[in-house]
Amino acid sequence: MSDTVDETASGAATDPVLQRLSTLDRFLPIWIGVAMAVGLLLGRLVDGLDDALAAVEVGSVSLPIAIGLLIMMYPVLARVRYDELGHVTSDTRMLGASILLNWVLGPALMFALAWLLLPDLPEYRTGLIIVGLARCIAMVLIWNDLACGDREAAAILVAINAVFQILAFAFLGYFYLQVLPGWLGLEQTALDVSVWGIAKSVLVFLGIPLLAGFLTRTLGERARGRDWYESTFLPRIGPAALYGLLFTIVLLFALQGDTITSQPLDVARIAVPLLAYFVLMWGGAMLLTRALGFDYPRATAVSFTAAGNNFELAIAVAIGVFGVTSGQALAGVVGPLIEVPALVGLVYVSLWARRFFRDAPSTDPAVPDTGATR
Repeated sequence: MSDTVDETASGAATDPVLQRLSTLDRFLPIWIGVAMAVGLLLGRLVDGLDDALAAVEVGSVSLPIAIGLLIMMYPVLARVRYDELGHVTSDTRMLGASILLNWVLGPALMFALAWLLLPDLPEYRTGLIIVGLARCIAMVLIWNDLACGDREAAAILVAINAVFQILAFAFLGYFYLQVLPGWLGLEQTALDVSVWGIAKSVLVFLGIPLLAGFLTRTLGERARGRDWYESTFLPRIGPAALYGLLFTIVLLFALQGDTITSQPLDVARIAVPLLAYFVLMWGGAMLLTRALGFDYPRATAVSFTAAGNNFELAIAVAIGVFGVTSGQALAGVVGPLIEVPALVGLVYVSLWARRFFRDAPSTDPAVPDTGATR
């Protein structure tokens, strides 16, 4: 993205936010579509590729995909101003809204959509409920950054999701798959999930890049100062986040390409509640945060962390409990197939909707530079 540009009423009309995005950012949906297509073709045409990618795993996720995720998340977390996190944690309204959206409304909405739209497909329904329980701790940082959200707020909310995920995932799985269906007279499904398995996923995909980002900023600022760190170092590593995202998408869809392309009608059935979920969660969060008087950067951070899901964990749980060829696993795989283009589209909607929010404080970067153009 281009450097920060002050917006005025007249400037906003003549200099739209989208026109200030870099070529890479502006056409990101195209690059992601190409990456998905390449991955699907590789998985479909190259025999044994899925087995090769899955041969070595980190936290129940293919090692190459794990590397892609770490590369993707590191530059974003290296941008966080950790000395300003105290201002974020003091915002109890934002923290409360995020917890409500992520851990009360999100799982409940996915449960309702799964039962309403897939009443005759119990395996896919269960898989979607698992996706709804796995709150996002990875790609949401990319979407938030592209939408000019508050990086510090997003980092805190992602960390809160990580802690809640370790503590609450197994309990919520039991509640939504056994207890609540029993109360409603619906079919019940057992879910045996290891708390340590969830903790490993969080430690790998959030803990490692978070520690690396913190150490990089601390040591970099101590050695060369904040001006050098933010004006020289960050633009150099910035593009790695988007390249890591595209690399991860190629590998993810290569790993599951045959499964997706061999069952197109099932994929379409699963896609409908997923798409409804992402739109409703993001839209509802934006409306709620605007009603609460949030500025745009924090409203964006809350909305994208509410709409995104940790599909790595959802896929790992579905495969571990129900098997790699199960309908539950297929539902988990379809998750990123729909989530990635849906949330990329919502980035552009978010940038457009910025005009409806009160001005951000002067200390917040109106249009942060992701470094994609450097």
